[in-house]
Amino acid sequence: MYLPKHFAEDDVAEMHALMRANPLATLVSHGPDGLDANHIPLLLVDGEPRSKLQGHVARANPLWKPGSVAGEVLVVFQGDECYISPSGYATKAEHGKVVPTWNYVAVHAYGGLRAIDDRDWILAQISALTAANEAALPQPWAVTDAPANYVEKMLGAIVGIEITITRLLGKWKVSQNQPPANQASLITALAGTPIGELIRQHQQQ
Repeated sequence: MYLPKHFAEDDVAEMHALMRANPLATLVSHGPDGLDANHIPLLLVDGEPRSKLQGHVARANPLWKPGSVAGEVLVVFQGDECYISPSGYATKAEHGKVVPTWNYVAVHAYGGLRAIDDRDWILAQISALTAANEAALPQPWAVTDAPANYVEKMLGAIVGIEITITRLLGKWKVSQNQPPANQASLITALAGTPIGELIRQHQQQ
């Protein structure tokens, strides 16, 4: 990822927060047939010495099978994003030397992937993933709400995956390269939006 220093986010807690808030990740791997990308909800699990990403795939998905992945994988988490119009810049009225861009936040996680074809592990994983995503709902659903024989059938159709994170890169592209006047005008133009708040948090002092 192209990562100018002024857009780099080094705070692991901030990156972890984005990963937890946006669990549907793009998992990029390289195998015998070249590059492959899968879109998979992944649960971040803190650990020592390294955190892990846990999820599952359909048993028919070749991702988990031996020889399907060569080397490490890249997992991309995409957070808030927003088109930035030149009309939002204060300097547009001064000299007009402004162009559109896109603000966004993203995290790239790198690591080794292993498959886990273990019924109890998979059940624990889907239960934890479900609990994390149902927590904010008024009537959270749990895996145990489904008939036991149906759950067993579904468990047989999936395989667990786990990625041990070896490296994290965070990119918070939120107008840090703009002069204070443009940052202030964008904060006003984007008031009440996640990107507007992120620009405010990273505003030049």
